[in-house]
Amino acid sequence: MKLKQKELFPKTPTGIHGLDEITEGGFPKGRSTLVCGSAGCGKTLLGMQFLVKGIQDYDDPGVFMSFEESPKDLSQNVVSLGFDLDKLVANKKLKIDYVRVERSEIEETGEYDLEGLFIRLNHAIDSIGAKRVVLDTIESIFAGMQNEGLLRSELRRLFQWLKDKGVTSIITGERGEGSLTRHGLEEYVSDCVILLDFRVIEQIATRRLRIIKYRGSTHGTNEYPFLIDETGISVLPITSLKLEHKTFTNIVSTGLPALDRLFGGGGFFKGSSTLVTGTAGTAKTILAAGFALSSCKRNERVLLFSFEESPDQVLRNMQSVGINLKPYLKSKLLLIHSSRPSLQGLEMHLLLLSRIIDDFKPRTVIVDPISSLITIGTSSEVRAMLVRLLDMLKVNEINAMFTALTHNYANETTDLSVDAVSSLADTWIRLCNEEHNGHRVRNLSIIKSRGMGHSNETLDFIITNKGIQILDEKIRFNQNDKGMQQAGLFAGNKSNNKKRHNHK
Repeated sequence: MKLKQKELFPKTPTGIHGLDEITEGGFPKGRSTLVCGSAGCGKTLLGMQFLVKGIQDYDDPGVFMSFEESPKDLSQNVVSLGFDLDKLVANKKLKIDYVRVERSEIEETGEYDLEGLFIRLNHAIDSIGAKRVVLDTIESIFAGMQNEGLLRSELRRLFQWLKDKGVTSIITGERGEGSLTRHGLEEYVSDCVILLDFRVIEQIATRRLRIIKYRGSTHGTNEYPFLIDETGISVLPITSLKLEHKTFTNIVSTGLPALDRLFGGGGFFKGSSTLVTGTAGTAKTILAAGFALSSCKRNERVLLFSFEESPDQVLRNMQSVGINLKPYLKSKLLLIHSSRPSLQGLEMHLLLLSRIIDDFKPRTVIVDPISSLITIGTSSEVRAMLVRLLDMLKVNEINAMFTALTHNYANETTDLSVDAVSSLADTWIRLCNEEHNGHRVRNLSIIKSRGMGHSNETLDFIITNKGIQILDEKIRFNQNDKGMQQAGLFAGNKSNNKKRHNHK
């Protein structure tokens, strides 16, 4: 059915990450697409990337006709993105034509038309056999025209001329007051309209993209965040994901043999998500690092996304408890990405994470801690972001682990980050700090594990120079155990402990 639809309505791939997905194949082939938005939202860059990717990925020569920037300025503006326009021009794959338009030189008469522009554009297209065209921006062409009837007529002529020429074109336009463009007419004669928006909310900037219309084709209708970085524009079509991901019966280790034994399958299901919650100092990061180490030992790539510690700090702290991640960082099996939550908005963090996953292709992703996201969004916003993140990880068959900070004065339902993701995670492990006879005791319990039997006991554990050690009855009361003696654990309430740990 999809193949038949593509044959009936051919499309030109944009080559822009994520945009082809929400347009279901790209822009309408042989037709015009209007890209509108306010200053600084990325209109010119989107048009240029459409041409460059067309040349690099599909061998489609292109023409960029600018009414505002010279070829030299355009080349300098995009060289930081890795676009060598001069080389493409020299290879006759790209033609950049700068048309200087002065409003004072435009005479509004009944004989005014675009014949001169058509001749110039036709020559540029034929000289390299262009299949893609970008006109940037349309306001400059009609700067001196006030007659709406004449303006509409010339706009239709321009779009029809491009259609008759058989090129797939992008025409950029500035956002108007109360309309998508300044003239408010372009959106009616365009086959496809893309709106770019650059907004700042509580001092955090976010760029978003929305498809206003797309004649003859279904498309994503939501707002999609997009990122401009050193590789250009990336769009994350996060809301288009459905619950159609593949599931596995394969088991992956938690990194702790004693913890594996608490699960009926001997660990987590491959491609599942795990939430680890606990108050400060309950070893959430250590448990996550152990999971990362286990994945690295299976020769699987691991991405650790940290909101609180730098990569060096993570390596040093984990080294002190016997978790040596340095060799895997050097061998590029492990990638640690650290950033403050306030660096950017929720959607931009998600988009950045998606970009890193696409480039690094990890089999395990750890986010430590998701509770930090509460500082830049409400509970509903954080939940929406995490739903999209979980869907993305499941679709890519990635083992996921999230840590979340809880508070002594609150339960799970009042901790916003836990409330946001606890129902979504496949497995939930809760870590606690308790006091017994003047000693602080850490313990863990498995709240849930979908599709798998698991222990319902609360088990104590200690942190040693060899990582986390879970204390079952046999280990706990072995007075000859060095680790136990060094930990200085109490031995006076054996009967109470037997009740708590009698899981055999």
